[in-house]
Amino acid sequence: MDLPSFVEIIGNTPLVGLPAVFELPDGVQIALKLEGRNPSGSVKARAARSIVQEAERAGRLKPGGTILDASSGNTGIAYAVIAGQRGYRLVLCLPKNASAQRQQLLKTLGTEIVHTSPLEGTDGAQAEAVTLADDHGDWVYLNQYDNDANWRAHYQTTGPEIWNQTQGTVTHFVATVGTSGTLTGTGRYLREQRKDVQIVEVQPDSPLHGLEGVKHMQTARVPGIYDPGVATDRRAMSTERSFRMVRCLAHHGLLLGPSGGAAVQAAVDVARDLTHGVVVAIVPDSGSRYLSEPHIWTPAEGEVPCRLAS
Repeated sequence: MDLPSFVEIIGNTPLVGLPAVFELPDGVQIALKLEGRNPSGSVKARAARSIVQEAERAGRLKPGGTILDASSGNTGIAYAVIAGQRGYRLVLCLPKNASAQRQQLLKTLGTEIVHTSPLEGTDGAQAEAVTLADDHGDWVYLNQYDNDANWRAHYQTTGPEIWNQTQGTVTHFVATVGTSGTLTGTGRYLREQRKDVQIVEVQPDSPLHGLEGVKHMQTARVPGIYDPGVATDRRAMSTERSFRMVRCLAHHGLLLGPSGGAAVQAAVDVARDLTHGVVVAIVPDSGSRYLSEPHIWTPAEGEVPCRLAS
């Protein structure tokens, strides 16, 4: 019997309706692309597979080689799954404040973690990866932030999946930006299919925020693959509103991570201004990766749990 490997079943994640928590205009739907269903547990499985495969095709990455990159956690976990399947060593530069679940997963999967300053976020992890690449010429620095194989993964898979799952009815696509690969690749594909599809880019509303893996582009190192021309709309999202959305949906059986909370809150904001449309939001991972972080799950003083819309 010929069975697929974990790497071969990346993608084809479900598109589900947002639980009926919010009153939306008649004729407007919000759909969530649940990327936590990927084998490594996040949307980053798509980019990691694409990046590794391209390095293999180019002859940069050979059997038994060492992969080096920087990550806030999810791409690193995806690399670790692929490295385990392919027989590579993985060295990952990771901010020290990455969630305990992510760090434990990486260690369990055999990753060698190089901790970097939590105050410098992924920018600091990238700087350390560049230094290590210079010091170890035989390591293959994959550089997810500047690697075109990142956005191409979404152009080739995420975009077509959303188009097919909505039967071409998608009117708005919403995603947070970290490397920006998801927004760039998916946005380019969808705009080629339908020129009036709106691409909504979601960033934190300030440099100091709690949205792990998401970049405030005005103050962060801008990824080389980031294309500011892809987005037709930009939304600044606060950490507080994102966390509240995470808590709200957890009460209704859907566990999201903070970046997913930001994307869903932005999708709700967009949807409330429409008279008709299908708004698709990317949910990058599951809230199960953040359960050790009480600041996400502890309600604000006076916060009332959200209820199903009547």
